[in-house]
Amino acid sequence: MLDWSMTDLSTAARVSVSTVQRAEERQPQAASNSARAAIQTALEVCGVKFLPDDGDGPGLRLKRR
Repeated sequence: MLDWSMTDLSTAARVSVSTVQRAEERQPQAASNSARAAIQTALEVCGVKFLPDDGDGPGLRLKRR
């Protein structure tokens, strides 16, 4: 959506690249809750909206500019 690399995201979220990699893993505790929150906040600041599960699963949307 934002055409970011892992490095771009790690910089925006102020976490390491390895933390971003762990957050992408499907294991529940691969990254800490605070790291996941920092990543989500960085994405939200740049216009990514996190959508709740509507029965078909959670999703993402890019906010209109």
